[in-house]
Amino acid sequence: MSGVPTSFHIGPLLFHLYGFGLAIAAYVTYLYIERRLRRRAIATAPLARWAGVIVIVSLVGARAANVATNWGYYSGHPGRWLAFWQGGISSFGGIGFALPVALYLHHRWWPETSLARFADAVVPALVAGWALGRVLGPQFMVQGGGHLTHQWFGLHYVGQVGKRVPVPLIQGAEDATLWLVLLWLERRHVVRRAGVLTAIAMIAWGIERTVDERLLLGQQSHSGSIGVQLAGLVLSLAGVVLWVHQHRRRTPTGDADPDVDAAPARSG
Repeated sequence: MSGVPTSFHIGPLLFHLYGFGLAIAAYVTYLYIERRLRRRAIATAPLARWAGVIVIVSLVGARAANVATNWGYYSGHPGRWLAFWQGGISSFGGIGFALPVALYLHHRWWPETSLARFADAVVPALVAGWALGRVLGPQFMVQGGGHLTHQWFGLHYVGQVGKRVPVPLIQGAEDATLWLVLLWLERRHVVRRAGVLTAIAMIAWGIERTVDERLLLGQQSHSGSIGVQLAGLVLSLAGVVLWVHQHRRRTPTGDADPDVDAAPARSG
């Protein structure tokens, strides 16, 4: 039986659905971040430059991490080192490369906005974009499924034998749920300190990524898979540290946090 399609033709041109889908998700995420920044009266003028740099750095890091953890294969196929549109990018590789760059650019281009407040505006949009990206990206890549299954929800993927757990779709649903939870916390004013919303997202997403890698992908002996599980745990731990730090932080007067928006939070 044929698998999930991975490419399509328009005349003589071949388009890989994996890269095409990620491009759509990235653009939608950019628009959503811009909307959230404007609603919080945070400058959007530097956003296009910031997003462009982050996308490039993320792709380089994601691909480099994948090549490094699969060096036994890529050492003999140097022509495929840059073929990220065929699949083979590491989420945490992208995060690891992009995070320090994002922090530096925030300090340079948004010096008037605290990092915690900026992160709380951006992170929910990144989670939503990640959810869309899982559905439009890895779902259409070669070997995009998880371990073998005989259940009704199993799908056939190109490059894999038998029906597979549709991990990208499952992760897309998980990330969409996390996004809705973050929006609910904002609307209900459950989160009172800037940075805590970001911490919650870090904790939840790190645990989710670790559990999915462990239970759904069935590659526990693979060095890259072990690395993803460890990175997920580290991200969650960092979220816990951030949460504790923000709750212990003293404010000038009373209980008000100067980094929290004075106006009621609006959806999205």
